[in-house]
Amino acid sequence: MLDRVKKLGMIPGLWLEPEVAGARSQLAQQPDSWFFMRHGKRVLKNSRYLLDFRNPAVTRYLDQVIDRLVHDFGVGYFKMDYNVDSLQGTDQNADSPGQGLLDHNRALLAWLDGILKRYPDLVIENCGSGGGRMDYAMLGRLQVQSMTDQEVYLNLPGILVGAVAAVLPEQLAIWTYPLASADADQASFNMVTAMLCRIHQSGRLDKVSGAAAAQVSNSIRTYKDVIRKHIPEAVPFYPMGMPDVTNREHPIALGMRAPGWTAVAVWRLEGAADVELPLAAPHARILYPNDLGIEVQGEDRKLTFRFPRTRMGCIALI
Repeated sequence: MLDRVKKLGMIPGLWLEPEVAGARSQLAQQPDSWFFMRHGKRVLKNSRYLLDFRNPAVTRYLDQVIDRLVHDFGVGYFKMDYNVDSLQGTDQNADSPGQGLLDHNRALLAWLDGILKRYPDLVIENCGSGGGRMDYAMLGRLQVQSMTDQEVYLNLPGILVGAVAAVLPEQLAIWTYPLASADADQASFNMVTAMLCRIHQSGRLDKVSGAAAAQVSNSIRTYKDVIRKHIPEAVPFYPMGMPDVTNREHPIALGMRAPGWTAVAVWRLEGAADVELPLAAPHARILYPNDLGIEVQGEDRKLTFRFPRTRMGCIALI
C-alpha cells in the first residue's frame, strides 16, 4: 500500500502512538523499568501502560521502530498520537511523581530531536490527546499540530478561533469532514473552517458527489492558488472576539493578515442572515464559496455579510 502511495507521487504516512503499550500487547511483557510506576504498580490509562523515556532501552526500541518504517517502508510522515494523560507521573527513580514526569518529558523531547536530526525531511504531527500537549515544547520541534478529532462540523469554527490564538496558522491542522450525504452548504462550511490554516482533508470523499464534491475541489484549488502562500506570514485577528462555543445563535469570524493580503472567514450557524463586522473594507469580495448566494457589502466602517441559509460559511478578501 505504501509503495502505491509513493508511485502516485505522494508521501506515505502512518499513525503511531509510541509512548504507550497496550496492556495485553507483547511490549507489555517488558520489565517494570520500561513503564510509569506509582506505589510499586504500573500506571494504567485507557487500557495502556505509559512508557518511561528515561530508560535508554525504551528509546532504543522505539528508534528501531522508526528506522524500520522510514528505511524499509519509506514512511515520510508520522502522526504521533497520545490518547492518555500522564498527569499521575511516575515515582520510580524519582523524588516525586512530578520530577519523574518532568524528566520523562525532557527525555521525550530529546528522543524527538534525535529522530529529526537523523531524518531532517521527516514530518511529524503532534496530536497530544485533545490538545493536552498543544505547546511549543512540542511544536518547537514538530511541524504540525492536529487541532481536534471533533466530527460535528458546526462545532469546529469556535474551536478553531480559540486554537489559532495558541498555535501558528501554518502549523495548525484542521480536519474537514464532508459527510457522504453532504450538500454544497455543508461541504463548503467544512472547507472554510480549514482554509486559513492547514487543511487535513478527511470525510467520505469516496461517496461525496455532485455539488458537494465540486465545493471540495474548488476549495482545494482556491487554497493552493490564492491562500496557502500567505499563511506562513499570516497573523490572526478576531473581528467578533472569542466565540461562545455553546451559542449557535451567534456568528463566528476569524481574520488573517499577511503583508499585502487580508482575509476573513465568517460562519453563520443558526442566527440571523446578516452578519456585521466592524471592519473598513469597501472593496471586499467573496473568495469562497462564490456560487452559493452569499453576499458581502463593504463600507467605510462596517462589513456586512448576507447568508441566504443557516449553517453557511465563507471567506472574503478585504
